[in-house]
Amino acid sequence: MAVKFGKAFGLKVTVISTSPKKEKEAREDLGADNFLVSKDEKQMQDAAKSLDYIIDTVSADHPLLPLLSLLKVNGKLVLVGMPEKPLSLPSVALAAGRRFVGGSAIGGVKETQEMLDFCGKHGISCMIENIPIDYVNTAMERLGKGDVKYRFVIDIARSFSSPTTD
Repeated sequence: MAVKFGKAFGLKVTVISTSPKKEKEAREDLGADNFLVSKDEKQMQDAAKSLDYIIDTVSADHPLLPLLSLLKVNGKLVLVGMPEKPLSLPSVALAAGRRFVGGSAIGGVKETQEMLDFCGKHGISCMIENIPIDYVNTAMERLGKGDVKYRFVIDIARSFSSPTTD
């Protein structure tokens, strides 16, 4: 969703992933302008100090220093993922580059309505896997294996059917 919002705002968007397998989808389906593999040291070095903002959606434990090194002076890293363990925040990387770290969970009713209006105006929709209620146990097993492309949405009006991807 961050990629779609960024593009609708007219921004140049870079997707950062640990997996090069996601590049085609990031560029073709989501509209990303650039793609970085965070495990590729050369790509990360070449992109150093090139980004104004990073929205970090990762909910797993991960190092912040590689992301901070991508930010320009006065760059901002916004955390929206919720890892279980506390993140290590290298203060030298913040102070030396005048970089900022913040976070956000959710807005209020007014902000949510503004977001929905913006989505309607720009044709932004979620990419989901719509599942029937009787598929919940299988969905939970898939969730545990990391076999979820985006989000599961349970359609309680459907029953005893197969999942669909929207």
